[in-house]
This record gives sequence, C-alpha cells and structure tokens, in this order.
Amino acid sequence: MTDPVPSHVIRPRAYIVGIFFAIIICALTPFNNVVRGATPLGGGYFPLAPFYILVWMTVLTTLARRIFPGRIPMTGLELIFAWMLMVLVAGIAYTGFARTFFINITAPLYFGANEPGWQATLSPLLSDALFPKDQAAVDMLYNGIEGGRNMGWLALAAAVPWKAWIRPFLSWGLFMICAYFMLLCLVNLINRQATTNERMNFPLLILPKMMEQAVDENRVGSFFANRFLLAGIAIPVFLHGLNGLNFYFPWVPQINTLALAGSYFPKQGLFAGFVKLKLYFYPAFIGFAYLASKQVSFSFWFFFLAGALFTGILQVTGNSFPASELGITFGPTLSRPEETQMIGAFIVFFFFLVWLARFYMKEVAEHAFFVKHGPTPCVHERTDRMVFWGTLLAFFILVAWFMFHGMTFVAAVVLLVFSLMFMMVATRVVCQGGVTYFTLTVAPLDAINTLMGLRIFSDIGLLVAGVTQKVMFVDLRESVMPSILHTHRVARQSRSHVTIAGAVFFSMVICLMVSAVAMILVCYRYGIRELSLDWATRTTVSVYNNIVPLLHDAPGQGDSIRMFALVGAVIMAALLVCYQRFYWWPLHPIGYLMVYSSAMKILWLSFFIGWIFNTLCLRYGGVALYKRMRYFFVGFIMGDFLMGGTFAIIGFFTQTGYQVLPG
Repeated sequence: MTDPVPSHVIRPRAYIVGIFFAIIICALTPFNNVVRGATPLGGGYFPLAPFYILVWMTVLTTLARRIFPGRIPMTGLELIFAWMLMVLVAGIAYTGFARTFFINITAPLYFGANEPGWQATLSPLLSDALFPKDQAAVDMLYNGIEGGRNMGWLALAAAVPWKAWIRPFLSWGLFMICAYFMLLCLVNLINRQATTNERMNFPLLILPKMMEQAVDENRVGSFFANRFLLAGIAIPVFLHGLNGLNFYFPWVPQINTLALAGSYFPKQGLFAGFVKLKLYFYPAFIGFAYLASKQVSFSFWFFFLAGALFTGILQVTGNSFPASELGITFGPTLSRPEETQMIGAFIVFFFFLVWLARFYMKEVAEHAFFVKHGPTPCVHERTDRMVFWGTLLAFFILVAWFMFHGMTFVAAVVLLVFSLMFMMVATRVVCQGGVTYFTLTVAPLDAINTLMGLRIFSDIGLLVAGVTQKVMFVDLRESVMPSILHTHRVARQSRSHVTIAGAVFFSMVICLMVSAVAMILVCYRYGIRELSLDWATRTTVSVYNNIVPLLHDAPGQGDSIRMFALVGAVIMAALLVCYQRFYWWPLHPIGYLMVYSSAMKILWLSFFIGWIFNTLCLRYGGVALYKRMRYFFVGFIMGDFLMGGTFAIIGFFTQTGYQVLPG
C-alpha cells in the first residue's frame, strides 16, 4: 500500500502529462482545423481535445487503481490541473494566434500590388523586423512549395525558407512572450480578489470539478452510470451520430440544428432588428447555461433580444443613424452606430471592477512597497510583490517594444491600457458567465478613436497598433487570460503557486513555438490559398484597408457615436447601481456586455433553454431536483464533446470532417 497523496499536492507527473498533451494538441490543430475542416480541437474556453483527453484519462486512472490497488496514478486535482494546462494553450494553435498571424504579417507584401493605396502608403512603413520582405518566401507561403504535398514533414521542413522568417520570429516572439508574461502576472494579481473576496462562480469548471470529486472519492463508475447523466449523453450522441452519418452518407436522414427565423419578421418597423435572427441548437451550450447562475443566463438572452428590439425602436422613432456614422472601425462585428454603446459599457464596468477591488489593491500595493502592518508577514506578501512588479516590468518592456517600432510613449501606454481594460472585462464575462465562445463588438482602437481620436498615433505607430491589436488584443475567442484565471481557480488549494505559474508560462511559450512551426509547415505544404483560412484572410485585409484611409485623413466618426458611447456608460452605471443595491434585481450587468456580441447570435437560444430549465427545477423541485438534473445537463456537455472528439479522430483518416461544435 502506498501512502495517500495529500489533497493539496500536484506531483510532477501532472505537469508532464498536461504539457505533453498540450504540445500534441498544438501540433495537430492547424492540420485538423484548416486542412480537414473538422471540429476545432482547441476552440473557445472549453475546448474539445483537452476535455476528450480528460474523460479518457479519468477512465484509465480508475482502471489502473482497480488493477493496482493502493496505487494512485493521478488524483482528481492532478487530472483537472493537467486538463487546464491543455485548455490554456489549445487556442494558441488557432484563433488565439496561429490562425491569423502569418497572414497578418505577410498581407502587405502578398496583396499590396492588388489593393489600392497599399504600396504607396504602407510599403514605406513596413519594418524588416516585423514583416518578412522575401517575396519568393511569401509567395510560397500562399501557393505552397512545389511538390510539397508529396513530401514528408521532415523534408518539407528542410525546404521551408526559414531565413526569411528569423527577424520577424524574433521580434514578434519577444512581443508575444512579454504579453503572455504580463497577462500571467496580471491574473495572479487579481486572482485572490475574484476567487476569495468575491467568491466568483466558475460555471465552466463545474463538470471537471464533479469528475475530480468522483475520482478522489473512488466513485467514477457510479458517476458515469448515473441515469440522468446517461440520458443527457444519449441526446447529443443520437443527434450527432445521425447527422455525422448524413455528412458522410447523404442518404441518411439528418436533424437540423439551425433554423433561420429572420424570414418571419418584417425588414422595416419595430422588429427590424430580428431579420437576421437564427436559432442554433447546441446541447453542450444548453448544459453550460443550466450550470450558470439563473440571473446571468436570463440576462444574456434578455439583453440580446432587447438589443434587437432597440434597433427597431430607433427605426420606428426616426432616430436610426446610417452606418457611415461609424467612420473607420476595427471591431470584429461592429456594423451599426448603436453598437458603440459597448465602448462606454466596457469602460464603466472596468472601473466598477476596480472599485470592488479597491481594498484588495491597497493591500497589494502595500505588499509591493514593503509597507508593514505588524510583526507577522502576510502569507501572500511575497507573491503579491512578485506579480505586481512583474506586471509593471512586462508592461514597460512592451511599451519599449512599441517605441522601438515607431510608436510614441503616450500612444503605446494608451493602446496597452485600453487593450488590458477590454481583456479584463472579457475575462470576467467568460469566467463568471460560463461563456465558452466570446467575441468583442468594438476593438480597443475604436474606443481610443471615440474618446481621444487617433492623432496620438504617428503613421507607423497606427500601422503597428492595428497589426498588434489584430494579433493579440481583438479576437478574444481563444484568449489565454480567462484560461489562466481558470487554472488558478482549479489549483487554488495547492501551495506551489510559484511552480504552477512557472508551468503555465513555460506551457504558453513552448506551445507558441510549436503552434507557429505547425502552422507554417501546413501553409508551405498546401498553400494558404487552398486552406480554410478565408475568414482570416478577409479580416486581415480589412484591417489594412482601414489603416490606409486613416493615414490620409479619412472622415472621422459622427456625433452619434459619442452619444451612443455615453448612453452605454449611463445604462451600465444604472445596471450596476441596481445590481448592487437591490437584492431582487433580475438583471446582471455582464448580460449587457454581450448584447451585440456575435457569439450571442449563436448562444442566446441555449441560454434561454438553460435558464428555463434552471428556473423550473428550482421553483418546483428545489435544490434537490436542481442537483439531480445537473447530471442530465452535464450529460449534454459530455455527449457533445465525446462525439466531437470521435468525429475529429475520424476526420484525420478522411478528406474532411463533420463539425459538432461551431468553428
């Protein structure tokens, strides 16, 4: 018999297993996603591949404990920590970095000749340190190496013109590593406030924590045999089993998971905002919505529908504004002036978070500056000091990086402050709301433009700001920041905080390199033009098309934009006051932050269904029924992800793959 493993200990094997599978996921993701077009292995904040691996690791751990009594291959905490290391870096290999990175830095050279104004305006501003200048190397990236599809991967690697990429890799590598280090320190800085002081709910961690508890209590068998769980799993298994067969064999019938409801609404009038309404049915998202708090899930779908209705009200009352009022924008989905309410809403909500943490931040500052309040030091004093100065160090290294590449000090500070502001608010929405798929409506540069204009940027500074925003700060579907906070919540009971932070940073750096190499090999083998990268190409080209007129004094924003930003700030302030003062208040402010997010177009129905069942269970069955039904909705999540993983494996051996979850 071996001694039991203390509940707070994470042994080296958990780090090794987590980092090993993280590297494998990052190496395979580009091929799976852009060549096979299968369900993304690392999409969103509850990615497919890590959870699929977690389920099988849980099963194998249970079998090993039965075969070798007394031995504990991995505890529940170790399993969930290894899973979290995979989740943390899974997005780097796709939308979090690799999906758009190479297109971002090569688009001016490849598309410059065909896009009006690019060569005359952009070419003089392109730094050799940030943008590759070897035309042949870039052409091969888009067209593929001749005969590359018939080469082995090692032969292909030998044929890649690596010399053309050395300087851009070094410059961007420094930027990405410093940015990751800053985010890691910043999350460590706010971690205790979110998890201990506010006791924030983390809906995305409920299912893994249930599995962890089952492992530690040695009841994995009864967990998977729960009849509510099996009933929940059966629904997505049947749904995707049938639709997956239809994908490969069209004569098999299918069940539609998407209904276009917009045709039932008039294009003009009160309901004009609903003309693009879609009804998506994703069992996993319904499961997450059930696990979220009732107030949050209600607020998400309520504000989404209210936002669509507001568009109709503006039209009916004659107060709608043309899209030309927006001027030049960088927001991923920003299309109507009223959507700029999110500028004011995000800023007010950020300062609300600062206000909530005012006493905690005072304590951290005292620790950072060695202010003593008694003979006994605080147990967090050393950690607070390290992460405080680490955040500032990384911040100013990034400022120096921007200044080296042509940006002024003020512009660099403003860009980073607004980017971090938006990322911190997004992290709160994801972690507290249980949102697996999040998109910004407005970009940090849109907020800067509205509040102070873009004249603080020089020409080259604006170019660098637009590209770095696209690389790191605007597409937050797979940002590392929420996953870092999830990791710290998972490992909260562990005492090895420095070791955990080191493992997280090492994982991000090594997987950044693996993802870059994996994507560049796929691009040189097939050519970007032949891959499923149309969205990445289109959005990157639009960034440069937006920058060019801004360098020629393009028309500014209309007055309505500042008005809507102010409206957003006032509405958010009112929501926060009501949320804080009235216990009966039904609306959570983070619901308003998602009102115009493209993610909510997919998720709103799932949150509505999850809220309905959550409400009915609590009202008519109490907490007991809610807990029993929780297994049913957890089964929705497990069934969707198990089918997604299965079809992803099938996709590796076929020419294409069936998508279980949105890409």
